[in-house]
Amino acid sequence: MMKTKSVVNESEQIQLAIRMIKLGARLQLLESQTTLSRERLIKLYKELKGVSPPKGMLPFSTDWFLTWQPNIHSSIFYNIYKFMVDYADVKGIDAIIKAYSLYQQQVVEQDAEVEPVLSMTRAWTLVRFVESKMLKMKSCTCCGGEYIVNTYDLNQNYVCNLCHVPSRAGKTKKAKELTYNLVSMTA
Repeated sequence: MMKTKSVVNESEQIQLAIRMIKLGARLQLLESQTTLSRERLIKLYKELKGVSPPKGMLPFSTDWFLTWQPNIHSSIFYNIYKFMVDYADVKGIDAIIKAYSLYQQQVVEQDAEVEPVLSMTRAWTLVRFVESKMLKMKSCTCCGGEYIVNTYDLNQNYVCNLCHVPSRAGKTKKAKELTYNLVSMTA
């Protein structure tokens, strides 16, 4: 018995891949979330971006999400994602795409020349890390905001990176402005 291809399903998969490519998704993410072949995805990526997809391994460590600025951005994204899942009845990759789009709008709205700290691929990885219980959300004892923390760290009296800014953080003018804008967004 021959398996029939659905033109509608293939079209939906192409549209999903296009949305993810436009948000900066890496090839490995596209392969894991669509049924399109690697060759088809590479052609699609080249057509949309004008260049071949970047090569290299995906992020595999939770450490990046816990450093000062990435932690703030990861926490903003994950709070948006969690809202989408809990209250907007959006699930899976659609929730990640919509949450990442909203995150990107907030970051880019502040300064059009600024690249978001969190990439689409890292956002997807973050969700996977939280789902596998390697990372979790914890309330700051100072401001009450929810932030990404390592599940296995001692977090009883957790204070976030906005309430307790590390001494070396934000030494550049651009970093100070970004921190100010992020604090005003969470207030």
